[in-house]
Amino acid sequence: MEQSRSALAEQITERRRGVGDPRALVGEMRRAVLLVPVSGGGLWSARSGGVRWVCGFTDEAALARFAELRTGPDQPMDYAALLGARIVDEVVPSLGEPAGLAVDIATEDGSMFFPPVVGIVPDSAAVDAAERQGGHGHGR
Repeated sequence: MEQSRSALAEQITERRRGVGDPRALVGEMRRAVLLVPVSGGGLWSARSGGVRWVCGFTDEAALARFAELRTGPDQPMDYAALLGARIVDEVVPSLGEPAGLAVDIATEDGSMFFPPVVGIVPDSAAVDAAERQGGHGHGR
């Protein structure tokens, strides 16, 4: 488990430096076990830019940085350990609104956003699915 988390963190660092393969990053995210805070009986998320972002963390240190910002130092935060693929393939589509995955949002220069687009989330949950299919809603 630890190896996949550090591999994702390394891929994120590479992409933020402008190197690395974006498809490899998505693949690593799908294989990684992410720690997702639980609040009010559900997974913690935030809305920004018209998108609901499920927040996941690559390791306990990244989660602890987030918890400290949200609840203060030394306050425990419940979390679920979920495979990245499960988050984007099952959780995101179940939300019924444009949603994506935000990883390590409390890590300075270490966060990465996986938006609700084709190739990251299922086509049924992707905001650009109609554009990718060449359809614009115009009939003849």
